[in-house]
Amino acid sequence: MTNLTGARWRKSTRSGNGNNCVEVADNLPGVVGVRDSKDPTGPALVFGPEAWQAFVTHARR
Repeated sequence: MTNLTGARWRKSTRSGNGNNCVEVADNLPGVVGVRDSKDPTGPALVFGPEAWQAFVTHARR
C-alpha cells in the first residue's frame, strides 16, 4: 500500500460546486493519488506519473 501522508488534494477548477468530484494529489514523488471527494478518508487509487499523464491526455481529447 502506498503511503499518501502529506498529499495535497485538489479538485479540478472545472468541477464546480458539486460534491461529485474526484480529487488528485500530485505533489508526492513518483505517485499520483486519486480519491472520491465525498469520502476523503476512504480508499485512493494510485498511479505512476506517466500513467496519469497518459490518462489526462486521453481524457482531454
